[in-house]
Order: sequence, then C-alpha cells, then structure tokens
Amino acid sequence: MSDAKDIYDLTIVGAGPVGLFAAFYAGIRKAKTKIIDSLPQVGGQLSTLYPEKYIYDVPGFPAVKASELIENLEKQITPFSHDICLEEEVRNLVQEDGHLRIETSKGIHYSKAVIFAIGNGSFQPRRLTLDGAAELEGNHVHYYVTDMNKFSGKKVAIAGGGDSAIDWALMLEPIAERVSIIHRRPEFRGHEHSVDNLKNSDVSIYTPYVIDQLLMEDSSFKGIQLKETKADNFEKLDLDSLIINYGFTSSLGHLKDWGLDVSRNAIEVNSDMSTNIPGVYAVGDICNYDGKVKLIATGFGEAPTAVNNALHFIKPDARTQPMHSTSLFEGKEATML
Repeated sequence: MSDAKDIYDLTIVGAGPVGLFAAFYAGIRKAKTKIIDSLPQVGGQLSTLYPEKYIYDVPGFPAVKASELIENLEKQITPFSHDICLEEEVRNLVQEDGHLRIETSKGIHYSKAVIFAIGNGSFQPRRLTLDGAAELEGNHVHYYVTDMNKFSGKKVAIAGGGDSAIDWALMLEPIAERVSIIHRRPEFRGHEHSVDNLKNSDVSIYTPYVIDQLLMEDSSFKGIQLKETKADNFEKLDLDSLIINYGFTSSLGHLKDWGLDVSRNAIEVNSDMSTNIPGVYAVGDICNYDGKVKLIATGFGEAPTAVNNALHFIKPDARTQPMHSTSLFEGKEATML
C-alpha cells in the first residue's frame, strides 16, 4: 500500500504473462514500477488454471509448459526489484492531482500511469457453499495450489472435472499420501491425454459424485461425504485437505464505471495502447482494436508499446522508440525519469 508521497511511474494491473513482460520492459526503461494482481501468485490463468499444460504459440519455443514460462518471466523481472501486491483487487481508478489513484481491496496506490493487463478480468474462485466451508478455507479447504509441498503426506481430494483439476491431481499423486478426484459428471472435461494419464494413475476417481457434506468432529475437519448425482449412494472420504476447482468468475463491468471505453468485454485502445483516459493503457486479451488477435505473442508485442508510450506521456521528452535491449541493459543512456 502506498501513501500520497509514494507515486510510482507505472502500475501494472495484472501479473499474467503479458503483465510480467510489461514489468520487465518497464524495468529496463528504469521506471519505478508496481504490479497488482487479485490472485495469490503471479502467472494469471497460466498458473491458476493449467500450469502443467504446454503452450505452442510463444516465439522461440516449439512447446513450453505454462509453469515454466511463468517461472522464466519471474526470473526476467527479478533484477528490477519491482513491488508486487498479490491478493489485491482493483476496485476504482480516479484521476487526481496530475496522477492516478488506484483503490484496491487492501488500500490505495498512486501512479503516474497505469497499464491494464488483466486478461479476461480479475479472477475469483467459485467457492464451496456447504456449511462450514468458509471457516475451513485456507486450512483444510483450498481454491489454489501454490505450494504442492504443503500437501506432502496428506490425504487430499480435488473436486472438479477440467484440465486444472486433473493437473493438480496428477502433480499431487507422488507427493500426497492419497489423492482422490471428484467430478459430478461421468466423464471428465480435460484433454484426452490428461484424462488417460489420470485413469492410469493411482488417483482414486469418484464419478459421478458431488460433495454432500463436510465431516466434522469436535470442531476438527475429518473429511467429506459424497453423494452419487442421480442416486442415493453415499461415500465417506477421510481427508486432511480438500481442493475445490469449480472454475473462476470474472467481471469487467466495473471498468465502465471508471470511465473506460469498454466494448465486447474488452477495453478499446489506440495504436499506442492508450485508452480514452489519459495515462491509462491496456495490453493483452483485455484490450481491443481493429484486427486484434488474442494470442500471448500478441500481448508480448503490445507490452513494450504501452510501456514506451506511457513513459513518453509521463515525460514528453522521453523517447518512444526504444534502443536495442543490449543497449538498454548495458548503456548508461538508459537513465529515465
């Protein structure tokens, strides 16, 4: 959280791959940079929804695992010591005294320019609505897998039928004492290869079942009761941890409330990635312009355009056409702001 005297050059909202690359480029332009994201880890959808999936449209990589791409992007920004604020949702954006005030779920930040790189919007998990679930969240009921080692030697169940649920089950199998996966439909929705790997693993599969009840004893979590979706068959699972993967919700409605020009669930931008609000830019899937193609590679190209033009907006005598990266890293000409 910032005070009024702590005004950043650039604040990047969104820590997915495009936001991270924008932060890298801001670093080599020597801009004082902050990153804000609503999720508990960087990486956006890649880290949250399918960390074990391969991506095929990143230049120079015939195939790269999503988690590996994010790990490399994190390493790329490490030299710049940017401030990163996680689990913090942006709730308002206001022009104030020549800069921008960013109001979040945790406080207020100030910046000379803002770059939105929020993909399809800020994510919030679809939560389990059973009695007691909210009280167990963070200890026994989880919505993210950010550190697999905390499940070491534990009895774990994953609820969900998509790729990320299957990925988590397969990743946890060699670490946990026992892994189960629960899906309300007879068949999983994941990629065929992943489903085959799941069926050939030691993961216990419960389909078609739903979670009927959280089992408690003397205020301690003991496990769950399952119910077959179209029958009165019940199963009890002794558990240490329950991971819910029912998907995520995102909303872009608030962007219009801030005065941004939003259409087709995206922010309209100009060729320099600027929005209709001075000092505010957008890159990646959240932005739209004529001929836009929604690829990670496209967002990677948009990020330096936004950074350079944002810095030119802040300081009009700053160059918008960048030097080669070797010059930016090695040369003393890169002094900026």
